[in-house]
Amino acid sequence: MDAVLATPHGLLSLEPNSPEVLWLVVVGFLTAFVLAFGIGANDVANSFGTSVGSKVLTVRQACILATVFEIAGAVLIGYKVSDTMRKGILEVSLYEGAEKELMLGCLASLVGSAIWLMVATFFKLPISGTHSIVGATVGFSLVCRGTEGLHWTTLGTIVGSWFISPVLSGLMSVVLFKLIRHFILLSPRPLVQGLRALPFFYGITILVNVFSVVHNGPKLLYFDYIPMWGALLISIGVGLASMLLVQFVLVPYEKKRVVGEFTLLCTCVQCSSAMFPNLFLSGLSPNSSAVPLIRERITDDKIDVEAAAGKVKETDKEDPPEVAKLFSFLQILTATFGSFAHGGNDVSNAIGPLIALWLIYKEGSVQQRTETPLYVLLYGGLGISIGLWVWGRRVIQTIGEDLTKITASTGFTIEIGAAFTVLLASKIGLPISTTHCKVGSVVFVGWASSSKQGVDWKLFRNIIFAWVVTVPIATGLSALTMVILKAVAL
Repeated sequence: MDAVLATPHGLLSLEPNSPEVLWLVVVGFLTAFVLAFGIGANDVANSFGTSVGSKVLTVRQACILATVFEIAGAVLIGYKVSDTMRKGILEVSLYEGAEKELMLGCLASLVGSAIWLMVATFFKLPISGTHSIVGATVGFSLVCRGTEGLHWTTLGTIVGSWFISPVLSGLMSVVLFKLIRHFILLSPRPLVQGLRALPFFYGITILVNVFSVVHNGPKLLYFDYIPMWGALLISIGVGLASMLLVQFVLVPYEKKRVVGEFTLLCTCVQCSSAMFPNLFLSGLSPNSSAVPLIRERITDDKIDVEAAAGKVKETDKEDPPEVAKLFSFLQILTATFGSFAHGGNDVSNAIGPLIALWLIYKEGSVQQRTETPLYVLLYGGLGISIGLWVWGRRVIQTIGEDLTKITASTGFTIEIGAAFTVLLASKIGLPISTTHCKVGSVVFVGWASSSKQGVDWKLFRNIIFAWVVTVPIATGLSALTMVILKAVAL
């Protein structure tokens, strides 16, 4: 049987593994890697910008963590969003008998979004890879079928999420920050309260992360056989185990480490006996060679006794140094959590059209009945990680330092709020923008932690402008590419 069949459309219908379109698959894989590279340089840089900006992680450390957790997130939870990106935006049945045309469209969407993402990264503009690929998909579809076949309900939901996600993420981060500020940062004994809250923060973060993987997880690991109640029990068990581990291992270690770094010798200051109960409550002896849990505030060789008692002024934007050390551990956890969530959500942007192109080639059908291949998800995760290593430094500073001042506590709330929002979206198959979530949390928390002047509104305006122009530019580039491909290859 011939590999290429004539159709009433006058276009080409394909046999599986047709050599006629092998070049499309090869070019598609190369272009998808370029797109993944750009997403790694732009979006992943946004994800780790707060960690680098608060000096909790170096750029090198951020890249190492991103490599591991971006790939893990892509393989374990990226399949669901990939299904939405390759089949949920347009009606693929309109291309039955015109499989080659749809393959050309997938290539056009990859080319259009990759070009714009690389240009934006060169100019240090933090844009949304999700915006870019959705706009590019609409672009080639307008050329091929006009407005017919576009799933306007799905598109409307996606567009709505672009506005809802930064607000939702920002509100989640602000609520958590307000709680931390009230019960820990402004408490008479911030270190004691921070140590008490540490197991809960770790436990709840790990619980949600485990549940997102186990519930309706990848079929390759047979997680799809686990019922919801089973996934919930597993997640609660792992979360409780993490809490116990933190309580009996990490908390004593942190206490010892903070004491060592923030020791105030009794011979250097007249310690009031009223301070000693705090030491007993911390689990340490007041006769210890180190006098812990007293925040050191030395100005002109004088001890601010009020500060030593733990009273933090509302206008003080810095975290107490010993509490900052606690949140540095938490921010590392939330950075990896955020990276895992980003890999699950944003890898679909790079390989959604590529998967469609590959499965049409393998099946000879636009229906793409096969599950999203894990090896293609892995390919996208690798491209994203390489992009961060090579070019990620260009836009890290925008989110981590320029937009607002980031401390360990605000960085933790920013990352956890954004990560929860992205993970929730990944599990329901909604391709939201990680960039929008992170920027929303940065602006909301920056405003809440300081004042209106604590946010660089001019920079924020420029970021908003980059968001607005991304969809039309990606749409135009994809449409132009499709016109050229139709003229040359059909």
